[in-house]
Amino acid sequence: MNNWILLVIILSCAAIVIVGTVIILRLYISKLVDKKIFAFQNDIITKHCNEVDNIYRQMRGWRHDYHNHIQAVIASLALNQYSEASEYLRKLNDDLASVDTVIKTGNIMVDAILNSKISLALNKKIYVNAKATVPQELKISEIDLCVIVGNLIDNAMEACLKLPDESERRIRIYVGIFKNYLYISVANTAGGKIKRSETGYISSKGENHGFGLMRVDKIAAKYGGHVNRQNEEDAFATEIMLPL
Repeated sequence: MNNWILLVIILSCAAIVIVGTVIILRLYISKLVDKKIFAFQNDIITKHCNEVDNIYRQMRGWRHDYHNHIQAVIASLALNQYSEASEYLRKLNDDLASVDTVIKTGNIMVDAILNSKISLALNKKIYVNAKATVPQELKISEIDLCVIVGNLIDNAMEACLKLPDESERRIRIYVGIFKNYLYISVANTAGGKIKRSETGYISSKGENHGFGLMRVDKIAAKYGGHVNRQNEEDAFATEIMLPL
């Protein structure tokens, strides 16, 4: 009888130790996940700050040059050099069009993320063709939508920058309504097929960037959406459908 009591005590102690160990491990893993999320969010904030700063630098540059452009046109007109003034204005207009990246989707937060990313891409010599319309009423939160769009464009830029020929670097962005879904498509040129594991596509930018890819899939699943990726030899595309 005493042996049975002793066995019960030992088993009870072992169970307590196991339960305690599991609880400690869960707390430890939770803290690790929180640290990863915090680091990832800090990285995103830092990148967005750099991207917005890039737009501000462009704006300051144009403001600085504006006076010089006006003086050049006035000087040409004063000398009756009308054709020269006209040609100068034409070139100035072409130059302005090349940096005009303002996209108006109907959603201020999406406008901010799209324009900052497009500005950054153009600064890296990547051609961008973008068209986007976002309905006023959305089931998905604006923050989640910006996370999806931002990560997809980051992935596209990463692939394009691997191409040594700048003329081959191209990204196409489309956001719009398809039936009862918000349709998001980001396609880019690429130098060869992207590696894939059992859990998804592998990024060369490291663990945090892989976490960003997982975030896109999880957010889409959170709202009952669908993700489709197409990987060709010289192009990569991601399509996302989110219920409205």
